Amino acid sequence: MKISARNQLPGTVRATTMGAVMAEVTVDVDAGAIVAAITRGSAESLELKVGDKVTVLIKATEVMIAK
Repeated sequence: MKISARNQLPGTVRATTMGAVMAEVTVDVDAGAIVAAITRGSAESLELKVGDKVTVLIKATEVMIAK
């Protein structure tokens, strides 16, 4: 699969929390943890489970850095 997002971080699913409409997915990556809110339908379609190897894709029009 080709995708335009250049920020791709391989990781491992640490946790999934299913809500009525949305799911919160925590993924461990080299830099720490990333939490993504995706639709419950997407999470079910991907059959996400703790321990799954996944890729976090970040597509943003704006990136900020603060110190």
